[in-house]
Amino acid sequence: MLHVLAVDDERPALEELTYLLRKDPRIGRVSGAGDASSALRDLSRMLVDGEHLDAVFLDIRMPGLDGLDFTRLLTGFAAPPHVVFVTAHDDCAVTAYELGALDYLLKPVRPERLAESVRRVAAAVRRTCRPAGEAAPDPDDEMIPVELGGRTRLVSRRAVTHVEAQGDYVRLHTADGGFLVRMPLSALSKRWEGAGFIRIHRSTLVAAAHITELRFDGGRAAVQIGDELLQVSRRHTREVRDLFVRKFHQADDGAEAGSAASTGEGGDDR
Repeated sequence: MLHVLAVDDERPALEELTYLLRKDPRIGRVSGAGDASSALRDLSRMLVDGEHLDAVFLDIRMPGLDGLDFTRLLTGFAAPPHVVFVTAHDDCAVTAYELGALDYLLKPVRPERLAESVRRVAAAVRRTCRPAGEAAPDPDDEMIPVELGGRTRLVSRRAVTHVEAQGDYVRLHTADGGFLVRMPLSALSKRWEGAGFIRIHRSTLVAAAHITELRFDGGRAAVQIGDELLQVSRRHTREVRDLFVRKFHQADDGAEAGSAASTGEGGDDR
């Protein structure tokens, strides 16, 4: 059963499209979004939560991020869904197919024509589906959509060195600057725990891979990340210290293994 997302800024058109999609027996779940930016956020959340989205049925002319730009941004995802355009404009078909769209429907949508698009999506999914019972692989990275002056940009989780709570928002710090995302730090901490992020303070989350130094001064700890020295709360000091010790020993063990391999040592003593 397919899981699809319908995107249209006109509510009557969105309701009609979702209604027609839900009537197709090949579709098990239909989600809806009123604009492309919301669709990006929904897609990012789905992928992080382990949900699989098979296709996006979307309009082209929408305020802010349009359908074509949305499709270009999908290349940043590890497993992007298939795209079917549903639009009243016939002048973007060439560009749509160049971007890899599976189909291009003109409004008003005829049920039989929509059914053909669903058939194409189902066939494309079958070509790339995993064996039955095999779990979906965890993506190596997560792309976080952020708003910048009316535009949507995707920020890679790998690029984030640390995160600071700012009211109802968090600020993602990267080498390119800081980006605000509306999300509580507690939720992001749980979401990124398996990706190597640790809490060092009630208002700070850091990427362990970016910690270069652990300092102690008067019983207080701090970690060095790039040019910034971030304070560690007493509550989290032991956890951070233990993490740093493990990193040191892993690096030391790796160096010893490399030395043994280069000298021919470390083999069976029998």
